[in-house]
Amino acid sequence: MIMTKKDIVLKIADETGIKQIDVKKVVQKTFDHIIASLVRGEKVELRNFGVFKLKERRSRTGRNPRTGQVVPVPARKVVVFKSGLEMKKLIK
Repeated sequence: MIMTKKDIVLKIADETGIKQIDVKKVVQKTFDHIIASLVRGEKVELRNFGVFKLKERRSRTGRNPRTGQVVPVPARKVVVFKSGLEMKKLIK
């Protein structure tokens, strides 16, 4: 099963009695601020949930799986997530 942003909004709205449109705005703003922080190169730490940060992947040589041809893979930044202790305890 996949949980979407809409599912999160509906669940929060149902459990709190806050209008869905207001919950949607807060959830979207939260995601926007996390993304903006990562774009600035900052680490985002949410206690008991986890940490989002950027990791630099070096350039390397890869292979096309169909042809076996060697292709260059450029350096890039990727977002990594490390779960917090509370989440680790709950997910075993």
